[in-house]
Amino acid sequence: MMSLTTQGALAAYERARHRLPAPGTPRSSQTARDLSELADLFDVFLLDAFGVLNIGETAIAGTPERVAALQAAGKRVLVVSNAAGFPHDTLMRKYTRLGYDFAPEDVITSRATLICALRKAPARAWGLMASRAAGLGELAQFDVTWLAEDRAAYDAAEGFLMIGAAEWTEDRQDLLEASIRDNPRPVWVGNPDIVAPREVGFSKEPGHFAHRLADATGLSPEFFGKPFPNIYDLAFARLGPVDPARVLMVGDSLHTDILGAQSAGIRSALIAGYGFFGGADAQEAIASCGIVPDFILERP
Repeated sequence: MMSLTTQGALAAYERARHRLPAPGTPRSSQTARDLSELADLFDVFLLDAFGVLNIGETAIAGTPERVAALQAAGKRVLVVSNAAGFPHDTLMRKYTRLGYDFAPEDVITSRATLICALRKAPARAWGLMASRAAGLGELAQFDVTWLAEDRAAYDAAEGFLMIGAAEWTEDRQDLLEASIRDNPRPVWVGNPDIVAPREVGFSKEPGHFAHRLADATGLSPEFFGKPFPNIYDLAFARLGPVDPARVLMVGDSLHTDILGAQSAGIRSALIAGYGFFGGADAQEAIASCGIVPDFILERP
C-alpha cells in the first residue's frame, strides 16, 4: 500500500477535523527528554503503541526499560492503542516479543472498544473490512462476513465493520461506496487512524477509507478509538478511581493521542522524535493545527 509523507498525513487529518473532537484551550508546552523526567508528576501513564512502544515490528530503543522502571516505581502503565487489526492475544505476544511486560487487562485497544459496543448492540450481519491473515479472534462471536470482490456480500450486510486495511484495495472501496449509496447502513470504524507510522513512511489505515466513504456518500461513520472518548471510558473503567490530573496520555500523533487526551480531560505528552514526527518539525505542526500538548518529549 502506498505510503504518505508527514505533511500528507497531517493534511489528511486536517481535512477530517470536522469529524474529530474539538481541541482543548491552547496553552504552552513544556519540554522534557523522556518519560523518566515526568515520573514524579503522574500516577498513570497511558501509552500509544506505534510511535511510542514500537515502530512497525521493532521496539523503540530504551523504551522497554523505561516502561519497566515506571512499573517498578508503582505507576499504572496501560497501552491505549488504535491497534484494531489483530486479536488481543496476538498483540500480547507481540509486546512480550518486543520486551514489554503488560497484563492483558492493561492493553486497551480500539478493537476492544468496538467489541464492547457490539456486545451491547442489536445483532446484525456485518460486512468485515479486515485482514484474513490476522484471523477473527474475538470477532468470531459475531455474524461477520469478509468483504472481498463479491458485490453480493456488501449488499447482504446489515452494517459494516472497518477493522484493518492491510488487504483493502481500491476495488473493494468502490464496492463499499456503491453499496452504501444504494442502501445506507451503519458503518463502525474500529481504527480511526488515518495513517500509521511504519519503518518507511506511513500506511493508510481504516480511518483513511472511512473518511473517504463519508465524503463520497454523506454517511456518518461511528468511530471507536482515539481521539474519541469511548476508548478512554474503557481505560478509566479498567483503572478504577484515579485523579485525572495525575494521568498522562503519551503518543506521537496530534490528531489522535493529543486531541484524544484533551477530549478525555487528561494531560498529554507528544513524542516528537519517533513515529509520526520522526525527522519532521513537530512545533510547526502544533502551530498550524492548534492542537497543543502539555509536554513535548524527544523520545518515550
